[in-house]
Amino acid sequence: MSEHISEISTNKPVFEDNDPQDELITLNIGPTHPATHGVFQNVVQMDGERIVSGVSTIGYIHRAFEKIAEHRPFYQITPLTDRLNYCSAPINNMGWHMTVEKLLKIEIPKRVQYMRVIVMELARIADHIICNGILGVDTGAFSGFLYLMQEREFIYEIFEEICGARLTTNIGRIGGFERDFNEIAFAKIEEFLERFPPVLTEFESLFNRNRIFIERTAGVAGVTPEQALEYSWSGPILRATGVDYDVRVQNPYCSYEEFEFDVPVGTNGDVYDRYLVRNAEMWESLKIIEQALVKIKGEPTGVFHAEVPEFYLPPKEQVYTNMEALIYHFKIVMGEIDTPKAEVYHAVEGANGELGFYLVHDGGRSPYRLHFRRPSFVNYQMFAPMSAGMLLSDAILNMSSLNVIAGELDA
Repeated sequence: MSEHISEISTNKPVFEDNDPQDELITLNIGPTHPATHGVFQNVVQMDGERIVSGVSTIGYIHRAFEKIAEHRPFYQITPLTDRLNYCSAPINNMGWHMTVEKLLKIEIPKRVQYMRVIVMELARIADHIICNGILGVDTGAFSGFLYLMQEREFIYEIFEEICGARLTTNIGRIGGFERDFNEIAFAKIEEFLERFPPVLTEFESLFNRNRIFIERTAGVAGVTPEQALEYSWSGPILRATGVDYDVRVQNPYCSYEEFEFDVPVGTNGDVYDRYLVRNAEMWESLKIIEQALVKIKGEPTGVFHAEVPEFYLPPKEQVYTNMEALIYHFKIVMGEIDTPKAEVYHAVEGANGELGFYLVHDGGRSPYRLHFRRPSFVNYQMFAPMSAGMLLSDAILNMSSLNVIAGELDA
């Protein structure tokens, strides 16, 4: 279907030979249809079961969090980032913290960097579990989804042990974490490394060579590298086209350059390749987590944040008993600490692609301007034009494989 991508889609009915019998059907996919994987809408023109053209509309859950961020101090912006890709919220949190640390030139201890790597890779696995699990459901296979969801729940238990939250985590702080990983958290991480590989292997045995699954996904919504780059795609769907681009490798952060892992790439850029790339990435994430656990053991224990009292909120018990802690707490909350005037862009490899934060700061209490580079917003732009010529059932699979998260569409 890639030959249709360059066509400009419209929502106007098309007639052939001016024959009224050939009038197309307008179908409204969304904004609340269960097949849309979120609150967004596609108005498509149908010739029977085949899509002729379509227009994507967004904005149904507009919450203006970029504008809200202009009226909040840095540390209060973290909960807003939870609502971007809520399937892997910790990556959003860490990306924002690193952006502020880049602005303030804060050096993060190695142990904290490794802790962040563990959390982000767990979040990546949780996100890919959702995408590939639901892709199976959309092809009519429900069992694999149930197998994987148990492991996703266990990842959420780890997050809960680390920060007390599961989905919208608000995890960590500028400078590190609010608390150290306890023994239970480390034990659960190690348990996950033991229990997840057999489950993922079983999941792959259900789908990788399944004739029905392959016939439903192979060759569907194929995209060339050139077309993907023209639309600024990133993440697994870009790598599925054969483009070897990963922010963790091209612009390393959190000491990713110290880890050994492969960047899986595909060849055809179709739904099946996107599935395979995400599966392979889960295996690579497991390798990264194992390495991070080893590296943490070589670092001083008890270190979980940088020594930056001007920007790191002190423990509440110290605020009640220590005058200096009380002063810092007040100044941080009220935004009375001087910050540099600068423009900063920092990107991390989100589960769906390059997640960037463009921060323009004038030295005040809040950002002068903050723009989120949401990968789903960028990736989604191609959906309507690439759906032209597809069967409706294939378009739903295409949407599932893009893993568009509605929270990233509106800012």
